[in-house]
Amino acid sequence: MKRKRVVILGATGSIGESALKVARDISERMEIVGLAANSNAEKLAATANETRAPFVCLVNETKIDILRRTLEYKPRIFLGDAGLCEIASLTDADMVLVAIVGTGGLRPALTAIEAGKDLAVASKEILVMAGEIVMREAREYGVHVLPVDSEHNAIFQCLEGKRSTLNARRSTLNAESFTLDVSDVRRIILTASGGPFRETPRKDFDSITPEQALKHPTWNMGPKITIDSATLFNKGLEMIEAHWLFDVEMKRVEVVIHPQSIVHSMVEFTDGSTLAQLSYSDMCFPIQYAVTWPDRVPNTLPPLDFSKLSKLEFFTPRYEDFPALNLARRAGETGGTLPAVMNAGNEIAVAAFLDRQVRFQQIWHVVEEVMNRHKAIAHPNLDAILQADQWARNEAQGCVKSLSR
Repeated sequence: MKRKRVVILGATGSIGESALKVARDISERMEIVGLAANSNAEKLAATANETRAPFVCLVNETKIDILRRTLEYKPRIFLGDAGLCEIASLTDADMVLVAIVGTGGLRPALTAIEAGKDLAVASKEILVMAGEIVMREAREYGVHVLPVDSEHNAIFQCLEGKRSTLNARRSTLNAESFTLDVSDVRRIILTASGGPFRETPRKDFDSITPEQALKHPTWNMGPKITIDSATLFNKGLEMIEAHWLFDVEMKRVEVVIHPQSIVHSMVEFTDGSTLAQLSYSDMCFPIQYAVTWPDRVPNTLPPLDFSKLSKLEFFTPRYEDFPALNLARRAGETGGTLPAVMNAGNEIAVAAFLDRQVRFQQIWHVVEEVMNRHKAIAHPNLDAILQADQWARNEAQGCVKSLSR
């Protein structure tokens, strides 16, 4: 079996680290040919030295001397945002794993699609901001958009589970021949850990510190995603992602709190049957499946030991106390530029919270205020989306200033 040649955008983050583990574990099936990072030149060089990737990209050009000094071999080096697009469209690559937090992954993702590369998507912003464009382009260029988020990867596996494996393998596996059928899906159910404040009374939210919010009970993630998990904006963004990835209406996407993070998501069908995907909380599982799909490949990851699972609990989210879910549903149902505005407002609000400029529950206030001020544009092109994104950031910064006076 031919090895999948993968470019990793965001190679020095937590997803990038997990992807490297997968590459070590299934080296006969995965080869890293490109690595890109924003500014951590030392870590990028260390990763490159290990993998001997022939192509490397550093977005922050001021760190180029550190990168060159630390590299032990001579890969081809790309620089800046333009370099991201170049490394995302390499002729030597089969797949681009996009794990860049924020909007920086959007243009290289679209460039990769236009170059005929399959996308493995770990960056929520790509589909939240431009899901309509991304999925349309993927269909046009005949490439796959494979989810790396544990929840969406679980849904993908559940939807795949109702198809014949034999038929899937016989398929030419192009975008047209392997379209997931959701006509008999009643609900897509995203599971959420609930974050560190799942049981915290609303009256105590004002005293929550960044340090407390950064202590996630299950997953080890970057600060932005960890705060999003605490506010449930992470799950709200995932609702919009699911809407685009699986071509389902927002009303068919729901959330349930599952503190153990063993059931990664579920699909309920029209006959009342529900399929779920279970595994330990390790991002290596969904990354590997995105890379090896439609095959399942042995690895060294620990299988579930059901004799040691004490309980699996499920609860209804506290919608009034955690308004992110309702804001996300509103953004997804309205569509157009509103999801990009919600996402941008949240990024600014989270940064302000981490900088102690606003309180925890003011994150929701900032996002809602920015959404209320925005007049959504339907079916926007990329420029309109990016303009809405910048507008929302400016508005959110104004909200932050008024709250921190």
